Amino acid sequence: MSRALAPIAFGLLLLVAWQAIVVLAQIPEYLLPSPAAIIATVDRSLVVQFGVTFIEALAGFLIASVLAFAIATLFVRFHTLEEGLFPIAIAVKTTPIVAIAPLLVIWLGTGWWSKIVAAILICFFPVLVNTVKGLKAADLEYRELFETLGASRAQEFRKLRVPYCLPYLFSALKISSSLAVVGAIVGEFVGATQGLGYLIIISSAHLETATLFSAIFAAALAGITMFYAISWTERRLIFWSSGDAE
Repeated sequence: MSRALAPIAFGLLLLVAWQAIVVLAQIPEYLLPSPAAIIATVDRSLVVQFGVTFIEALAGFLIASVLAFAIATLFVRFHTLEEGLFPIAIAVKTTPIVAIAPLLVIWLGTGWWSKIVAAILICFFPVLVNTVKGLKAADLEYRELFETLGASRAQEFRKLRVPYCLPYLFSALKISSSLAVVGAIVGEFVGATQGLGYLIIISSAHLETATLFSAIFAAALAGITMFYAISWTERRLIFWSSGDAE
């Protein structure tokens, strides 16, 4: 609880200073709205748009995580597969999502799936890389011990490689959980009729800066929520580790 007090107190001080600067300097709302003006724009519509983007981001994050873990397992088991497909994964990662998003809209339409796939593409690579590294992280002497004891590949995977991998995996999941929101919003920028990205585009076009800020803060809230949900799960699953794997 004490760890949460510092950021909350700092955030409140920042909002008070922001409000004071806007009022004292008489800054026009279309340039920089005050926190009070931003809060006044929060309504049911914003909650609905938040829910749309959050569901898209969460779905993309979950699908990407499962796919990345499955493919990382194959990479560790079949080195030829890793050598052949890993460059393709790098190529997908280095291609900007803003360049791919228009294609996703053409192929999948302006509905949910183009945004979910955008989130998948941006989340996939960090989980893949860290999972491969984690699955290979088990010490050689432990692997030799399992082999001496006659453990099967499945037993070695479950009882040795997966526990070693979990700190690496959760480090990647915390990164990808925030990136998922970015991917969903980029997809909404290109073609959507709902979601926070759509709200940002519409409010900026109409110079509704207070609504624009509320949408940006809602997007940040979605990323923070997912990040801390992963952190909470990590602390309960990996109680034996400090979570410092890099």
